[in-house]
Amino acid sequence: MLAWQIALVLVAAALFLLQSRRAALATALGGTLVVLGTALMGMQLFGGRQRVGAGMALVDLLVGMALKWLVFIVGLYVLLALWRLPAMPVLVGMGAAMVVNLFALRFKEQA
Repeated sequence: MLAWQIALVLVAAALFLLQSRRAALATALGGTLVVLGTALMGMQLFGGRQRVGAGMALVDLLVGMALKWLVFIVGLYVLLALWRLPAMPVLVGMGAAMVVNLFALRFKEQA
């Protein structure tokens, strides 16, 4: 799924390249936030540790989600407030990466 997220973010960044390099960079970095958050959550959930029970699996899920949201919030602050990148391309990059999750769930239901 990460490969599909990266591919879709690169397509969106290439489209924003028609507007400006700064917009393309903002799109790529916004999408990278989602990819990085997804990767951190996946490593937390499937990192290869032995889980004792359902309680530990729930803790891993909650910690993974917290890491993902921390990456989103801190990343958005850095991109928008500190680096002053344009907001719309950042959000489009994030949305492009998140769309992959929706399609993955849709096709999983049909299988």
